[in-house]
Amino acid sequence: MAGFFIMSEPIKLIVGLGNPGAEYAATRHNAGFWWVDELARAHDLKFKADGKFHGLIAKTALHGHEVHLLKPQTFMNLSGRSVGAVAQFYKIEPARILVVHDELDLPPGSAKLKLGGGHGGHNGLKDIIAHLGTKDFWRLRVGIGHPGERAEVVNYVLNAPRKEEQVLIEESLQRAQDVAPLLIGGKLEAAMLKLHST
Repeated sequence: MAGFFIMSEPIKLIVGLGNPGAEYAATRHNAGFWWVDELARAHDLKFKADGKFHGLIAKTALHGHEVHLLKPQTFMNLSGRSVGAVAQFYKIEPARILVVHDELDLPPGSAKLKLGGGHGGHNGLKDIIAHLGTKDFWRLRVGIGHPGERAEVVNYVLNAPRKEEQVLIEESLQRAQDVAPLLIGGKLEAAMLKLHST
């Protein structure tokens, strides 16, 4: 299986995507922030603003591995500037980066892991691919559903989920938290198996 060795590389950088500012905190586009915030909360970590990384960063040892958590503060479409800066500074190769983001192509309640692939119109992913120079980083895709019309996408992602959607999204975020030790330990195939079978 091509690229099988990548499966055993522990994740060194976990990036949650979102938009900074209180007015965006509850919007669908911030699902990546929600997951990383919960991971930090579970391990009593505090994010610190770091200008050179254009974001909020926390560093810790989780499950026996050193890992950085990052929340870019550049706004979504410039996320790559922040991710690229951290990856370069700490010499973290793309195969050891996990980007957590909202996914229009998955229904609320679904969360899926994958390595590589396109950006599917997601501006945060598009900018990260441009800055890293590769598509070959891990993604944790948090389903938010699709409004049905392409013209409505921007308005849709910048609004809060409906109450019943929020419940489903929170359930999928929790299931993804449950596989965090596997992700961080480099057992990505096992994490995928567990996450995709629930």
